[in-house]
Amino acid sequence: MKAYKTTKGIIIHSDDNFYLFETDWDEFINQNNLIDSIRKQCLNMTPLTSATAFIEQHLLPPLGSQEIWASGVTYYKSREARMEESKDAGGGDFYDRVYSADRPELFFKSAAFRAVGHMQNVRIRKDSKWNVPEPELTLLINSSAEIIGYTIGNDMSSRDIEGENPLYLPQAKSYDGAAAIGPCVYLTEEALSPDTSIAIQIVRNGNEVFSGTTLISQIKRTLSELVEYLFRETSFPQGCFLMTGTGIVPPDTFTLDHGDLINISIQGIGTLTNTVE
Repeated sequence: MKAYKTTKGIIIHSDDNFYLFETDWDEFINQNNLIDSIRKQCLNMTPLTSATAFIEQHLLPPLGSQEIWASGVTYYKSREARMEESKDAGGGDFYDRVYSADRPELFFKSAAFRAVGHMQNVRIRKDSKWNVPEPELTLLINSSAEIIGYTIGNDMSSRDIEGENPLYLPQAKSYDGAAAIGPCVYLTEEALSPDTSIAIQIVRNGNEVFSGTTLISQIKRTLSELVEYLFRETSFPQGCFLMTGTGIVPPDTFTLDHGDLINISIQGIGTLTNTVE
């Protein structure tokens, strides 16, 4: 089933029907046995009509007070790109070592108020000349450290700032409009298939200027491992989101421009669309 946050409440799409839950997002996602609870409640509800059009007009980012965190260097291709961009600063070896280390790279990406959703604008920094989107499978984790769903994330990144010095990572990764998630959360008790695909397309002035695909099977670490390290010494009373890294890296000659349209699709979840402001 899928959960859409809207101006009127949470709309659940389950078994070809739509149901409106007029409730708080934080309380909703942290219910015990969430999916079973939703199914039982839906039995006593009247399905919505014309829900698709309503969702399109009133959709919000699927966020309450959750922080968004991110994982780095979880794909081999990301390792290669990070090493190349930071070699002149002497930081390339850091990324090689973290790729193979027991401890993953985890970093704070965005507070909810800085993030955007489907059909909203992402931003590139004014003090950066090399900017890329990073398409990522994103986990929704409840306060008990349980993965309860999946969404699509866009981890906007300033590669020249990160490459200048690895200590500049927060400035390269965390700023207003640097994180996008949506359009919905796919709620499931089952693990996603390793063959689940992630695809990105970037369109400029009506023309495709970059596209790429990968599979979540290319993620080096298990999703449960990433979650365990994130919750090891940090509590999330309302849960959190965790981006799981990118396996699609545009060529070094590519940078985003204002007005670019970014489409990120994950099989079974949908497509997250953003325009570069």
